[in-house]
Amino acid sequence: MARWLTRLRDALQPPARITDAAWDALLASSALFARVSGADRIALRALAERFLARKSFSAAGGHVLEPAHALAIATLASLPVLHLGRDALAGWREVIVYPGEFRVKREHHDEHSGVVTEGEDVLIGEAWERGPLILSWADVATDLAHPFDGFNVVAHEIAHKLDLLDGAMNGVPALPPSIARREWIAAMQAGYDRLVRAAGRGRDTFIDPYATESADEYFAVVSELHFSDPAGLARAEPAVAALLARYYGGSGA
Repeated sequence: MARWLTRLRDALQPPARITDAAWDALLASSALFARVSGADRIALRALAERFLARKSFSAAGGHVLEPAHALAIATLASLPVLHLGRDALAGWREVIVYPGEFRVKREHHDEHSGVVTEGEDVLIGEAWERGPLILSWADVATDLAHPFDGFNVVAHEIAHKLDLLDGAMNGVPALPPSIARREWIAAMQAGYDRLVRAAGRGRDTFIDPYATESADEYFAVVSELHFSDPAGLARAEPAVAALLARYYGGSGA
């Protein structure tokens, strides 16, 4: 479907209505939302309603998907784009929710030997370009219950979706005019290189060593920290924290 036709269809589709009772219950369920100001809460609710209207939800692995689950995921997914514009969540339509960790079959290619082996990865979240957002509900629920422990699987996967908006998962999302691409790459690359060196020397690091896998994983992991422990990120990587605060706006404060 042509992109303009998709946008026209979405524009004509009315947002889903979130009842006051459901919204109040969600806000009361996690201290995370106490950080969102009154004006931003109004905008967040509108974005969540738009998300619910434009994304299809399905359960997998025997999960029982409740309306409250969909609302929580829609709101958590909307939080990172609160200051980026509603089109930041464009280009994909499906959310798949597992009860917990899920397994994904992978092919691993050894660049040196050329040998291809098959295996399984155990995941709590995954984001595909123009494909579904896949989440473990157990981990989403844990993030709601403990929102400031440095983890936020929805923020992590939405960071990947933002990264993929330009068609390349490389740790450089579409940037606002106030952030130069050169500035972004310099700050993120420097932070990534420091983490790689520290992890390679066996040092304990504030940023999860999983972020050393690639530049795009580094962006996703530090995005989690922006929303779940911004003060800790600012102590560990002040330049990266400041850049993310400018990129995401006030939603991580």
